[in-house]
Amino acid sequence: MEIRRQTKLPHQQIGAYREFTRQIDTFARWTVLPWETESADLFIKLRRDGIRIGTMDLKIACIAMIHDALLLTQNTVDFAKVPAEV
Repeated sequence: MEIRRQTKLPHQQIGAYREFTRQIDTFARWTVLPWETESADLFIKLRRDGIRIGTMDLKIACIAMIHDALLLTQNTVDFAKVPAEV
């Protein structure tokens, strides 16, 4: 069985690199909130209080709560289970 690799000419790669650069520029403007002790402590408290949603969703909720950040999601079913105040 012969494996053929499709090689693009350098000029054919320009569009892909342009898009890659655009995406990096977009991500560079984002603020990434940290996962820290306060977030971890809240995570443990909410688990002990019986909040049962996905681990990563609960971590996201805890980070947003600790930093008093607005959390936008389409996953209202799970995030509605997290109390607005703790």
